[in-house]
Amino acid sequence: MSLLPGCAGAGAEAPRPIRAFSAEAESIDLCLFDASDPNRQTDVIPMTRRGPWEWTGDGVRSGVMYAFRAGGPWDPRRGLTFNANKLLLDPLAPAIVGNVRWDDATFGYRTGEGGWDGAADARDSAAFVPRGLIVEEAFDWGEDHPPATPWRDTFIYECHVKGATILHPDVPERDRGRYLGLASEAFLDHVQSLGVTALELMPVQASLTRRWLTEKGLTNYWGYDPVSFVAPDARFATGDRGEQVVEFKRMIKALHARGLEVILDVVFNHTVEGDERGPTLSLRGLDSRAYYRLDAEGRCVDCTGCGNTINTDHPLTRRMILDALRTWVTRMHVDGFRLDLASTLGRRGSGGFDPEHPLIVEMREDPVLARVKIIAEPWDARADGYALGRFPRGWPEWNDRYRDRVRRFWRGDGGQVGAIASAVAGSSDLLSQKRSPLGGVNFVACHDGFTLRDLTMYERRQNDANGEQGRDGHADNLSRNWGVEGSTDDPRVLQLRERAQRNLLATVALSIGVPMITAGDEFGRTQGGNNNAYCQDNVISWLRWSVESRAADARRRVPGTRSLTAAARFDRRGERAGLRALSIGDGTGAPSFLMFARNVFALRRAFGVFRADRFLTGAVQCPCGIEDVSWRRPDGAQMSHETWHEPERRALLMLRHGHHDAGASGGSEATDIAASRGYTVACLLNAGAETTWFTLPRLPLPGCWIRVLSTLRDVTVAKVVRSGRMRVPPHSLAVLRFASDEDGGPVVGDAATGGSEHALLCGDLLP
Repeated sequence: MSLLPGCAGAGAEAPRPIRAFSAEAESIDLCLFDASDPNRQTDVIPMTRRGPWEWTGDGVRSGVMYAFRAGGPWDPRRGLTFNANKLLLDPLAPAIVGNVRWDDATFGYRTGEGGWDGAADARDSAAFVPRGLIVEEAFDWGEDHPPATPWRDTFIYECHVKGATILHPDVPERDRGRYLGLASEAFLDHVQSLGVTALELMPVQASLTRRWLTEKGLTNYWGYDPVSFVAPDARFATGDRGEQVVEFKRMIKALHARGLEVILDVVFNHTVEGDERGPTLSLRGLDSRAYYRLDAEGRCVDCTGCGNTINTDHPLTRRMILDALRTWVTRMHVDGFRLDLASTLGRRGSGGFDPEHPLIVEMREDPVLARVKIIAEPWDARADGYALGRFPRGWPEWNDRYRDRVRRFWRGDGGQVGAIASAVAGSSDLLSQKRSPLGGVNFVACHDGFTLRDLTMYERRQNDANGEQGRDGHADNLSRNWGVEGSTDDPRVLQLRERAQRNLLATVALSIGVPMITAGDEFGRTQGGNNNAYCQDNVISWLRWSVESRAADARRRVPGTRSLTAAARFDRRGERAGLRALSIGDGTGAPSFLMFARNVFALRRAFGVFRADRFLTGAVQCPCGIEDVSWRRPDGAQMSHETWHEPERRALLMLRHGHHDAGASGGSEATDIAASRGYTVACLLNAGAETTWFTLPRLPLPGCWIRVLSTLRDVTVAKVVRSGRMRVPPHSLAVLRFASDEDGGPVVGDAATGGSEHALLCGDLLP
């Protein structure tokens, strides 16, 4: 495998050593191809075994295409599948040229003649498979540096490179659906108007579409079938002759200039080669026993649901993965990784996940990887792979239990107040070993499953377009359609759906932990109920945008409002771009929901209580005698053991005293839009079908409660609550801030002089 860190020559045109790793190959040839004609082989060079197989002669410079052929024994039942007739792609090639053209010649065995463990196939596969490309390493990074946003201030926006901008009218047409589309001013203005600090890109490692999917006329849109581990996917570039590398780097540089981090969703748990019946494209031909987990009869062990499982017990495989990760950081300047099906990487032998697996330990101790963000998806396709809370400290984990708890509570399930309390307070019951609530990534929707809007429109998956008779994807989505399956014109149903979306999004914003949303949920996109759109490279998956006048997303302000703060200036960037998100399906007003999304995450940035970096204990944290958190019934009484377990209880008050959380944490303007305050807040949650009156807590401080958020509507009207009680309508939540005399008393609108209301938008929450 070529281009390991430190292997390239000193100059841009210095000869580059080429290396391949195989423990059991008897020979490996390096095949070179004409740069102007990939089908014309120009040289075959036997490689020398010096630990790795290596060639260090002249002639391999930027622009050269190459691949391997590996000779050795053919004994599939023992896991030996060497076949020198098959051209093999370097899994660490810096770039990939071409695509696969499916033909029986791409398989190592004779298809249709005895099966995968029969005779080796003698046909040459060179005409049907891609090649590796040596690329020019020189790039002007200028003053590029990682934003290094603290986890406390991190807000993740998961998106697909193509889907995010392919239909964006304000992105230059040449750049739409490409790396440079994400670097466009229009797109960056939009994400920064939300307060996003990091883009989490769905796989950009070069991938292929499997044969059976191609034959159905579908494609590997999501990209979770890699064929190479460090080559940027050319699908998202203007060409495949090195443009994919240059344009990826330009994207990184542009995002860093805006203070945005880039986290890659990386797949090191399986490859596109599938199970033992699959093609021979790379690892299977180089050393199947080293790179894949095999059973005693040579069959692939499938812990991923994708046919094969990468064998991280083998040192060659671990080196490959570590080299790939380091390359993304040192050469491509990425800021972190989300490890897809991360439990697979820590499987030891035939057992389950081991948090002390050598690969996990080596990643944790690696000096390059120690300075970037690492997020784990803490499960794989087998029950013994579920490992939420067991990954190293400092590695936040996708918290699917948080997702399910929030969905159940807001769809109205009974007996969920304990679960929702844990969720919003940082999931200490799940993440206690992490020693911090920042060990969990909080989300209610991601690429896999229903979109946020579809959670309120569909109770059954609508996956017929995937060609699997609707059987693929999760059957139980913990969703609620509010009376009608799919689209409707019923105003009552639409109102409930919109409120449900606000509840779900607000809960993510106001929960302790690392928040994540998936692209388009901020303006209510739908996939028409498809909850597994992995193969839909079309309008089912793409974000739909339209250009409207600035007035469509303008602020509705009334007399008495304060001047715009930094938070509002971020919103103005989006307005200058002239963007309006187009909601599809219901025909509801997306601009107002987008405004709600901006406001609720501005609230998170402004109030330190929602970004705490330690678990809550219920202990007194300040001289005023107020606990850091207390839980109350609507009548104001403390929750007891019995009330926590009442099956029909659907309303809860959380009191958070946050003065010990006061102070910003040193981030950029994008993350610390104002001097973040600790503030004491009360969150009033009512998932029931009836209006609930809440008795507000009496604090041992002079001051008053001010409502700063309600999910009843897209725009909250800030209001001083004078009566000591507050009405919370069905299926909604409200957030109140306690304005004490030490904060200067009421600061919203004319409240201090007798007025009580004004339109609340970003910035008006701040003193």
